[in-house]
Parts: sequence; C-alpha cells; structure tokens
Amino acid sequence: MIKKKICLLGVSAVGKTSLVRRFVHSIFSEKYHSTLGVKVDTKKLEIDTKSVELLIWDIHGDEDYKPIHLNYLKGSAGFILVVDGTRAKTLEKAMQIKDKVINAIGEVPFVVLLNKADLQDEWELDPEAIEALENNDWWIKPSSAKTGQGVEEAFYALSEELING
Repeated sequence: MIKKKICLLGVSAVGKTSLVRRFVHSIFSEKYHSTLGVKVDTKKLEIDTKSVELLIWDIHGDEDYKPIHLNYLKGSAGFILVVDGTRAKTLEKAMQIKDKVINAIGEVPFVVLLNKADLQDEWELDPEAIEALENNDWWIKPSSAKTGQGVEEAFYALSEELING
C-alpha cells in the first residue's frame, strides 16, 4: 500500500475540519470546532488499481498571530488550500500560504477548494482573480462540506496527481 501525507491549509473558519470530516466520515456538523495544532485522519482509496492510504493533516488556521508551524509540513506529498467563498481575504491569504509551503518543502502538487459553495449568494470572491489563478495551472473547484459538493473530487484529483505525477 502506498502512503501519502497531505495537509489541509487555510485561515481559521474556512472549513478545513468540516471538509476532512465530510471526506473521511461522510458527516457534517454546523458546530464550529477550532483545530488546535494538528488533527490527523486516514482514508484508504483505490487510484488506478493502486491502494493508497492518505494521511490527512488538518492544520490549525494560519493567522498573523498564530502562523502555521512549518514542521507540520515536513514529509507532505501535497496539500489542499481551502478558501472561504464568503470572505474574499481568505483567497489572498491562501496565496501567501502557498508561497510559505513551497518555500518550506518545495514544489508539491496542490488543489484549491473554494468552500461554502452552498452559500454562493454570499460569495465575495472575484471571478477574475480565480480565473487568473486557473490560467496559472491552479486546480480550483467550488466545494461545500455541508452538501459534499466537490469534496471527494478534490481529494481524488490530488491523490491521482500524487500517484501518477
């Protein structure tokens, strides 16, 4: 079995923990749970006839007063950047986080989830900014931990990239 460590990254309250819970346990809760440090879950997948075990590190929100501990990133094969569609500043912060990760561990595959797609009427994201990132080969998809939209697709897309390069 192939084991791959991936990290979920973003600022506080973008939905990282909810996305992991949706993917790993197929559940969603309206209750907000702030991650202190890191929480690790595992999930086994079949990717192109290969058995893969994802070690999913849900890392606390990256804030100015509490930045990500770069040691958490060591050994990561890839990562998922989570952006809250209802808070435009979370996209700008995600771009900064991506740069920190690349500086810490080098170029690794990543995907971006624009979370809270179930609240699309409240979105603040600039479509032109998203399109510009997609034009720079960023894999970006809307997601909703609440409905499950885009969640499995993102984890599988990242896993396929990790296995097949």
